[in-house]
Amino acid sequence: MADPLLEVTDLSIEYLTDRADVHAVDRVSFTVDPGEFLGIVGESGCGKSTLLFGAAQLLSPPGAVAGGTVIFRGHDMVRINRNELQHMRWRDYSVVMQSAMNALNPMKSIGAQFKDTLQAHGTASRAEIEQRSAEVLSLVGIDAAHLDSYPHQLSGGMRQRAMIAMALLFTPQLVMMDEPTSALDVVAQRSLMSKIKDLQRSLGFAVIFVTHDMSVVSRYSDRVIVMYAGQIAEAAPTDAIFERPQHPYTRGLMDAFPSIRGPRRTLAGIPGSPPDLARPPSGCRFHPRCPDVMPQCVSRAPELYNVGDASVRCLLYAEPAKEAV
Repeated sequence: MADPLLEVTDLSIEYLTDRADVHAVDRVSFTVDPGEFLGIVGESGCGKSTLLFGAAQLLSPPGAVAGGTVIFRGHDMVRINRNELQHMRWRDYSVVMQSAMNALNPMKSIGAQFKDTLQAHGTASRAEIEQRSAEVLSLVGIDAAHLDSYPHQLSGGMRQRAMIAMALLFTPQLVMMDEPTSALDVVAQRSLMSKIKDLQRSLGFAVIFVTHDMSVVSRYSDRVIVMYAGQIAEAAPTDAIFERPQHPYTRGLMDAFPSIRGPRRTLAGIPGSPPDLARPPSGCRFHPRCPDVMPQCVSRAPELYNVGDASVRCLLYAEPAKEAV
């Protein structure tokens, strides 16, 4: 098997504030293989976007990596210098932000922003810049005439496609996406996701896709990480996690998600709210909301346990619990 393209080990990220230190990501580990589509899901505030920004080294104060490593193609992203990072961004890996209207410069045309990116990485020829800019817009289904358009002149779906086109200017090996479909209607969302998947298959890049939409990961991802309160609650291949969700939190997310197959059923929400990450609960962080809570959950913090082809952070699968059953 090929070595992982990205290997994150025990990554911890904190926001250092006057009120308290917020432990937004707590010792998270995962890998991404070449050409893989990894979905990261969870409620708002669970740390999934912070995890992506930490992996991409895009954190800004008061956010900071408190521990762990992020190895991308043999480089430790946490410890390399700024010049090396700038050389790798866009060329080796790129990031598509949640809101293209905020990520794109409203004062510059799409073509001018593509030009800035290409020139920053050594492409000086005007003909090469125009040719490559037109090529990547064509890849995402936008006419090259829109290189002269400003972001406000494009629809939401076209702006997101333009962001994806910019992310593919150098055909990187890894594209990280932070909820790129959240502001789109379902028709535009389906069109954009189909285009992303087609591009991934044809160009062979890997994708880390952060979202709160279970329907998106169920259709397009190869593997899913479910996050809760800054930790991985469950990680498994997509088919396994939708057919056999193991963690009570994952099952709660499934029950809150309408299925397009099988009999009609009543949707059920997860009671309570996600915890304050400045003061997380003792023991299992999900125990105040868990329908399967046990006495030991209040004081004993679970590890990630291997359950078949899944990894699950729940004491239901710890050895003593298994023996008791």
